[in-house]
Amino acid sequence: MIRNLNAKLKSIILLGSLGLIIGLSEVYAEQFPAGTTYQTCFTPGEDCTRLITNLIDGAKESLFIQAYSFTSAPIAHAILEAKKRGVTVNIILDKSQVKNNQYSSNTFLQNNAITTYVDYKPAIAHNKIIIIDKKTLITGSFNFTKAAQFKNAENILVIHDKSLSQKYITNWQNRLARSIPSNEYVQKKSTLKKTFKNIV
Repeated sequence: MIRNLNAKLKSIILLGSLGLIIGLSEVYAEQFPAGTTYQTCFTPGEDCTRLITNLIDGAKESLFIQAYSFTSAPIAHAILEAKKRGVTVNIILDKSQVKNNQYSSNTFLQNNAITTYVDYKPAIAHNKIIIIDKKTLITGSFNFTKAAQFKNAENILVIHDKSLSQKYITNWQNRLARSIPSNEYVQKKSTLKKTFKNIV
């Protein structure tokens, strides 16, 4: 009797799992429209930083950026040059990139009147994406760092597709709603440290 029950439970679980998989595939399995193109880049061996800066150099309207680790001077300078051309620059960083008394790409951008935000609520904000003119998406494992280019094994996938780019912009906007400007985050962190010291 127990064996039969276990068998029935296994059958139910299996069928339920298959139903869930089928349901998920119906929701998430989408096809790219005709004409969608892509590019890849891999390190070591290829200049992924140059690919990113070349794409940024071609931006005409907007950049939406999420970065976990951001210390690449070439990418930071390309973003600044884009802003000088009139491109709207929107940046969300992980909290590890905003530290007192530490010069970083965040500091460089802020010093050049580019506002950055910190997605501070998750344990880490691990996204590494750039959306250019709402139609080109850069994603992959590649952090925007010198180490990603010269020390690590990384990848970049560039997809030229408006609909996919819009999905990532929607997610960017959702994360922005849960973020605060980086200068406010520094103040918030400093206040918490002082409060903790007073308690101790």
